[in-house]
Amino acid sequence: MSLNDRQFIRYSRHLLMHDIGEEGQEKLLNAHVLIVGMGGLGCPVSLYLAAAGIGQLSICDGDTVDASNLQRQVLYKTEDCGQLKVKCAKAALGALNPEVQIMAYPEMISARVLAKDYSIIVDCTDNLAARHVLNEHCQQQGIGFVSASAIGWEGQLIGFDFAHNNRLCLNCIIDRDSAEPIMNCANAGVVGPVLGAMGSLQATMVMRMLLGFFGQHGEMQRYDGKAGRWLNLRGQAKDGCCVCGGSE
Repeated sequence: MSLNDRQFIRYSRHLLMHDIGEEGQEKLLNAHVLIVGMGGLGCPVSLYLAAAGIGQLSICDGDTVDASNLQRQVLYKTEDCGQLKVKCAKAALGALNPEVQIMAYPEMISARVLAKDYSIIVDCTDNLAARHVLNEHCQQQGIGFVSASAIGWEGQLIGFDFAHNNRLCLNCIIDRDSAEPIMNCANAGVVGPVLGAMGSLQATMVMRMLLGFFGQHGEMQRYDGKAGRWLNLRGQAKDGCCVCGGSE
């Protein structure tokens, strides 16, 4: 897909950058990204990726908008309460950038959704089991996987570029047979801007992968919003990992 006259204007700030330019913007236009979960993470991820000109965005979530969501899920308005999140999100994203093709799936992640051809899958869920399903699918398909989470003042972010490295996956770091965390944002709370920060970084990581700038496969970044500090942790492949096989 080549840029048209409208896109030259819309994406002019990308085109000014020597490491994006017209060639890089065309890579974004030709990409298909799946966002799973349209809550506090999925909202900023989808907003920034739609604005950036990702050609196809698929969004997946079976929930409806609730008044308690509005403190952090910035795509939605008070009058959206009771409506499907993906329906409201598709309308808002289409208004932001009508040239992006948006597919909405009002359901939890399923084989039907995963059957499509994606460049990268973005995990914005709060469900460990779903996260592992996405990790395994991306590893098997050799595509990028970007995951984040947040609770209270803290957030974490990790990415796997399975197109270039099939060893070391999420299961090496967090075993898929692990129990679900007892604490989550529904029972412990979360600071809205922390989710916004993590979601924005997920969108940035997606763009870095698509443009070929990503070199942090399996490196977890943890953010303490209360202290304003970052910590980077390098993951290690687990021998005999049931997903990626671990170290050779």
